[in-house]
Amino acid sequence: MKDLLNKRKKAFAVYVAACLIPVITQMMNNYVFARLLGSVESQNMREFYIAIYIAASFVILSTLLYILSRFLRIRFMRDTILDIRLQAFDKILRYNLERFGKKSKDVYVSNLINDINLFEQNFFFKLINIIFRGGVYVVSLVVLLILDPRFALAIFAVSVVIFLISKRFEKKTIDLQEDVSGRNEAFTVNVANTFNGLEILKLNNIEETFLDKTLKMIDRVESKKMHYGIFAEGQRSITRLLGTGIFVVILIYMLEQLNQGLSITRMTFMIQLANGCVWPLEQVMPMINELKASVKIYDKIAGNDVGESTAVEGQLPFVFNECIEIKNLSFHFEDRKVLSDINLKIEKGKKYLLKGSSGSGKSTLIKLLSKVYDDYEGTIEIDGVNLKDIKISEFNDKVSFIFQDVFLFEDTLYNNIALFKPDYEERVKEAVKKSGLSDLAERNLNFINMDLSENGKNLSGGQRQRISIARAIAKDVDVLFADEATSSLDAELGRKIEETLLTMECTLIAVSHRTYEEVSEMYDFVLELKNGHLTTYSGFEYFEEVVA
Repeated sequence: MKDLLNKRKKAFAVYVAACLIPVITQMMNNYVFARLLGSVESQNMREFYIAIYIAASFVILSTLLYILSRFLRIRFMRDTILDIRLQAFDKILRYNLERFGKKSKDVYVSNLINDINLFEQNFFFKLINIIFRGGVYVVSLVVLLILDPRFALAIFAVSVVIFLISKRFEKKTIDLQEDVSGRNEAFTVNVANTFNGLEILKLNNIEETFLDKTLKMIDRVESKKMHYGIFAEGQRSITRLLGTGIFVVILIYMLEQLNQGLSITRMTFMIQLANGCVWPLEQVMPMINELKASVKIYDKIAGNDVGESTAVEGQLPFVFNECIEIKNLSFHFEDRKVLSDINLKIEKGKKYLLKGSSGSGKSTLIKLLSKVYDDYEGTIEIDGVNLKDIKISEFNDKVSFIFQDVFLFEDTLYNNIALFKPDYEERVKEAVKKSGLSDLAERNLNFINMDLSENGKNLSGGQRQRISIARAIAKDVDVLFADEATSSLDAELGRKIEETLLTMECTLIAVSHRTYEEVSEMYDFVLELKNGHLTTYSGFEYFEEVVA
């Protein structure tokens, strides 16, 4: 948090100064009010009119100072919130896929929306009040030290007591704020899951069940907010009660001073200064606890993750001229052993078909080979270099993926195939032909720049899948991972796409449950996973003997 505030030191200094401008207004109000009472005490109309004139002037000046204060504060607030949004988004984007996959995507959405809004609502409101009331406290105490040192020291001692009492509420305040954030995350995930499965809910008439579930989650969220609000208000009530008791003692002391000849003007001014020491503390101490809770939210969404990952980022270049060699590879998912002591050599330019029943570990093996998971036993080497030592950005430049679930950006067809790289037009046109998108091109004159709606909702499932295939073709990579690439295509188009993939110059590692006569036989090797163990067949051997 300190780094964030220090990023714009000058702007933060201006912000602090702007928060302190109302202190001047507060002191002016104290003086004007005391001056008015003093003029009444003197029964001198000339003094009274002078006091009224000063009061009117101060009202105008106070208004101008308020406008100036807000103007000076607002830019720093806006820029800081923008920084936080960018930091939070950047933090998520920089997670590796394994780290990112540990939470639901909807949790990250909640962090970026609910938590940042929660921070924005609480942090700056608390910060401005702490600075302002802290300024009032310091100025009031200094003036009191000049007017009555003994009285000022007593007020300071009382403020220390209030601080120590408020300190005891700090941890609970932070815990409750984090609970609110956690409930918001759970609620966001639940709503997203409900919307994703809305078709199933309606087809099976179970909307009411999920409505009841959602209402219960809303109740939990609001209950946590209520608990936090009640606890925060409870802090204020306790300190307010202390403040009221202290104020009564101050009045008694001042009345005694009045009997000893203290003027009403001076007494009124000292009472207001004393209030400036007591009441700000009554309000500031709970706010400090709430501010710390807001800082915790910031650390959660935008701060550095301590202890989240012990993986060391590789720095070596990706060079693949000969083979990828897997030695004694084993992998556990939680308590279940998915892969066991696998040994395999993947030769450059060869085509490998990965087979196995559902849950046998096919997708897991691809994720291990593509640097998504790195907590495995054994080694994976590319031309003798450990995969973990290779820089992820260079690796990703030379590798492409085709998944069963395709994601498309709400952008042009060109950007969805070229992935926002310039000067790819010829590549994209060639990829469109090879991926079977020619029918789409024929129906759209300027098809390269046609706009796709959210996740390609204006396309058929087959067209969306073919765009995913076109991406891989246009990228011109060394290694292509294809996970059920033709599953959503009809048999004829699936055959053509499979043949296209098999004639590409790159090394192909594909997962597929479909086979195409006279095409699937083109795979050089078939890798069969069963009970965590891998058996390797030549393509000819597998389709002629094993399948037959």
